[in-house]
Amino acid sequence: MHPVKIVDLFAGPGGLDVAAQKLGIPAVGLEWDPNACATRRAAGLETIEGDVREWGPAHFPDADVLAGGPPCQTYTVAGQGAGRKALDDVLSFVQRMAAREDREAIKKDLARLKDERTGLVLEPLRWALEAIDDLERPYRAIVLEQVPAVLPVWEAVAKTLTVEGYSVDCGILRTEQFGVPQTRKRAVLIARRTPWAVELPKPTHRPYRKGVPHEHGDSLLSPWVTMADVLSRPSPFVVISNYGTGGDPKARGRRRSDEPSATVTGKISRNRVVAPDGTELPRFDHSEAGRLQTFPIDYPWSGRDVAQQIGNAVPPRLAAHILRAAFDTGSKPSEAALSGLAVWGSPATGDSVPSARGERTPVPVEG
Repeated sequence: MHPVKIVDLFAGPGGLDVAAQKLGIPAVGLEWDPNACATRRAAGLETIEGDVREWGPAHFPDADVLAGGPPCQTYTVAGQGAGRKALDDVLSFVQRMAAREDREAIKKDLARLKDERTGLVLEPLRWALEAIDDLERPYRAIVLEQVPAVLPVWEAVAKTLTVEGYSVDCGILRTEQFGVPQTRKRAVLIARRTPWAVELPKPTHRPYRKGVPHEHGDSLLSPWVTMADVLSRPSPFVVISNYGTGGDPKARGRRRSDEPSATVTGKISRNRVVAPDGTELPRFDHSEAGRLQTFPIDYPWSGRDVAQQIGNAVPPRLAAHILRAAFDTGSKPSEAALSGLAVWGSPATGDSVPSARGERTPVPVEG
């Protein structure tokens, strides 16, 4: 299929939209965090600052693809787990939405959840069903991503979308298997209005295994990409990470520069970087942290909480693979599109659209 435009819910600083632009696909991002919006605007990405719950498909009549990466804080292993505890409730909401129960009643019940972010994972389904019921113009393709704990929700959404005429696939993807210099798992759903089976993208790189040499593994796949491959540091280094440690210094993970990074989170600025002999080195700056997520080296990070913006984003390289699979099963992004992720260039210019706050936001030039 040849998409007309993507509407990207919970768009963050632009991970999916950066990939879309490199693939030559227009996209508009809906995001409520002013800091992420500042970055998006600096990058020239079409942006509307607002709450996804206050918008719907009728506001984006030219968009034929729906994408979304809802907030993960209540589902992630590193969080408090409110989403995991409320999983049964969330699954019941999926059933109620699929059965077309009264929307206002569902909205009121969602407001009673202990953490309002938990219910945000259902917003893409609301948009998809409203496009079907209210507009009689279903999205031609739907792409969703979240932390692995959300996979049961995506599986329930997949059943609903299948009944609505979509071909759907969902599962867990590992970022390093798509050329991202970082180990990170994501629950991904791809749906498309087609009679043919839809499939998640196939890995292009070998999985990282601690202690397994870089050159070992399936000869049909490329070796995983290392931190040294994408960062311009003059000598080897070791990253000491807090990820998954629960604050226990003895549990801090270590990754050498000839390995992929551990999962990049909003706390990446706290990670120590040392020489092999233990000498302290400069910690990752925003550009380096962004590169570990496969953002362009010159991406114009702006606003506050930049580390959090970077940690929350979907890696553009992974997003490129997911989008290509969504539009054409079995296809991969071109090498030109993937290599284009290395540099962003000057902010795009063009017409502008009003944001929810009445500001003007530049529309990106395709490329």
